Formats: sequence, C-alpha cells, structure tokens
Amino acid sequence: MSKRFFAGIILVLIATACNRVAPTPTPTPRAILKPGDYAQALTHAGRTRTYTVHLPRGIGDEHTYPLVLVFHGGGGNDDNAARTTGFSALADKEQVIVVYPNGTGRLNDKILTWNTGNCCGYALDNNVDDVGFVRALIEKLQSEYPINPKRVYATGISNGGMMSYQLACNLSDKIAAIAPVAGALNLTCQPAHPVAVIAFHGDADQHVLYNGGVPLKQVDPHSREDKSVAYAISFWVKQNQCNPSAQKSERGKVIVESYTNCRDNADVILYTLKNFGHAWPQGARGTILADDPKAEISATNVMWEFFKQHSKP
Repeated sequence: MSKRFFAGIILVLIATACNRVAPTPTPTPRAILKPGDYAQALTHAGRTRTYTVHLPRGIGDEHTYPLVLVFHGGGGNDDNAARTTGFSALADKEQVIVVYPNGTGRLNDKILTWNTGNCCGYALDNNVDDVGFVRALIEKLQSEYPINPKRVYATGISNGGMMSYQLACNLSDKIAAIAPVAGALNLTCQPAHPVAVIAFHGDADQHVLYNGGVPLKQVDPHSREDKSVAYAISFWVKQNQCNPSAQKSERGKVIVESYTNCRDNADVILYTLKNFGHAWPQGARGTILADDPKAEISATNVMWEFFKQHSKP
C-alpha cells in the first residue's frame, strides 16, 4: 500500500478523535412520581439518615414544586412531625412536596434530637452534623424530584424550631424562608444571604421561654439558657435590612408584628400567642402530656401563605 493511503487513514483517525463527544455522566434517576408517603435514607458522615417524603396528589413532571422541610421537636420523629403539623393535607391541596427528616438517637427511630448548638440530647452529645445532613438531603431531593430550588423552606417546633433557625444561619444559599415554632436562636449566626422569617411563639411557653432564660420545664438533661424571641426577631430584622419599625396589629389573643421593606423581600414577621404554651397552633398534641394546641390561628396555614410570597431572588 502507498504512503499516501496510510497518510489518509491517519488523517481520518485524527479527525474522528477530535470530533468524538465526551461521554455524558449518567444522571441520578428520577423517583417515580406517585402520590403518597415514602420512607427513604441517605448516608452522611458515616451515618444512615432517614426521612419521609410526602408527594402530593396530582404530582407530575409538568412543572417544579416548592419543598417544605418539617423538623420534629426533641424526642420526636418523622411520624410525630407529620401528625402534629398536618402539613401533608396542606401539601395535597397546595401542590407541595413535604419532607419530614429524622434526627438521631440511641433507639433508631424514637426519641430523636437535633444538634442546635446548646440542645439537645444524643445529637448534641455526639456533635452530629445535622446541617451537613440537610444540605446533602436537599441536593439529593433536587436530583430525584421536580423541586424549585428557589422555593425551599424549613419549619419545626421546639428543638426543630431551633433547627430551622440553624439552617437559615448556615444554609442561607439553599433556604428561602423559615417558620420556627416555639424555637430559639441560640447559636452564633452569620448567614451569607437574607432569609425570610415568620416565627410563632406563645408567651406562656415554659419549655422555651418567650423572654428567654433557663426553661421552667425541661426533658433534655443538658443545662440550657435560651435567647429571647425578641433577640431572634431583632437579629433577622437587622440582618435582612428591614424597616426597623414594625407594623403591629392585635386580634383576640394573637399579636402580629411585621417588618417589611427588607433586602431581597426577606420580610420578618412575629406571631405572639397570648396565654399559649409549648405547642403547634391548631395542630395535634405532640404527646399526651403536651400543651394544648388550641389557638385562634393555624400555624401551618399562616406560614404557608408566607412561604408562597417568598422565594429566592
């Protein structure tokens, strides 16, 4: 064969190599989009972490959905959070994906807690990386479900409310708004971005005192002194660069203080419930011995209306 023939073959091989397209990485397979509750798990920092995903009726791939993370209180779990808040029923009506993460504990799925700086239980004793877990969880959920990344929200009660504050401090790139119920902002907070806040707190709460201090009632064995509700609200008003003067209204046993004109529309609102204890307003009792949740407002409905108006810019 001639030298010209071999030269032609070499040119063809070079052209083929130059035009070859690099293989595309295999994407994470999408989960099956059928309404219902799904117990799932992921591994983070050497721990198997569990959570329940609730997919609403009518879910499909036609558009993206808001994601609400609902954190149980200290000693609770995903089932307890779902029952206490009633968020799954709202999710079906409003077309929302709701996820109930589990904290950690010695009994696998019972008496679980979150590590929120000075509270609580097993998670605090073992310095569990709950923030890292939630970041990994959000990223996994976004790879599997049609979630709108600009509409990721967090709420929770008590230790779960503290967890929602912690996420606003440390995952402000992911979280658009939070709704702590009966929680306290006890950690050093340096968020990189504004996060909208709507908080609910009873002035008769003896587990997380409205005016701060050592709890009058406490199951967790760790000594703890909580910051006041006013401290948390003042921090977020300043952080979000809101108008420092609140628009205040009072109806029945509910006082509402709204701080608006904030950076990136990250409003801050406080609902104070007079003579109300440590409970989810209009929710279910967390335990038989829990405070009465009877109230003039539904925390679940009110926070969802707030979430609908706040997304990442």
